[in-house]
Amino acid sequence: MSKRRKCGYFLITVLLILVIAWLAWPAKGVPVLAYHQVSYDDDLYSVSPDDFERQMDYLASQGYSAVTLEDLTQYMAGSGQLPDKPVVITFDDGYQDNYTTALPIMEKYGMRSTVFVITDKIGQPGYLSWQEIRDMRRRGTDIGSHTVGHVVMSDISLDECQKEVTVSKQLLEQGTGQLVKYLAYPYGKFDIAMFDILRQAGYKGACAGITGLNKLGENPFRIKRIGIPRSRAGLLEFKLRLFRASVYSKIGR
Repeated sequence: MSKRRKCGYFLITVLLILVIAWLAWPAKGVPVLAYHQVSYDDDLYSVSPDDFERQMDYLASQGYSAVTLEDLTQYMAGSGQLPDKPVVITFDDGYQDNYTTALPIMEKYGMRSTVFVITDKIGQPGYLSWQEIRDMRRRGTDIGSHTVGHVVMSDISLDECQKEVTVSKQLLEQGTGQLVKYLAYPYGKFDIAMFDILRQAGYKGACAGITGLNKLGENPFRIKRIGIPRSRAGLLEFKLRLFRASVYSKIGR
């Protein structure tokens, strides 16, 4: 092998090592985890209680502190302080097991969350009741809107969007006695025209279906999240999802 070729291979190897090291180094930004159910149901969006506890234990053991979406959006706006390793935990739809199963586990590990509720589902079988929602709120859980009917926001008119976000906010505020400041777009889909509608309705931010970490100066109405579905590879899969979000943030996705 010629000296020039050896030198070329060496430079390529060094470059690969540097790229791998750069990707492996944690990116700056705040992870927001997106759950749905915590149950033994064999459903893609249902994390088993055992896996959920392992995930909360991992976060606690790694020094993560659960913060609120209010904390996050203040940080994104350039004000407020966050702990060294912040994480935001969220749940979509408002399933009853968020109260009966997930909440006690989170309390055990000093974690808290935001639950985005579909107001049309409140009190239906398998979903949270008003009493359960109020008790979650009393125990430190934030309540957010997931619209009235869980419709794809980008598929309806702006007038319909306004009704979905305004009515759900009003109902939740009346039912809990607390301001509702955040929304999660159903199916993660949105249009930028919705940002003004949300601001006018009194929201301070919204969670989207974009994978990544949330950084200083970013738009609070397109908060990135990390979807946590039912695990097929245990805690390793959870760690890989956190890693993937870090990589996506570094490459600008």
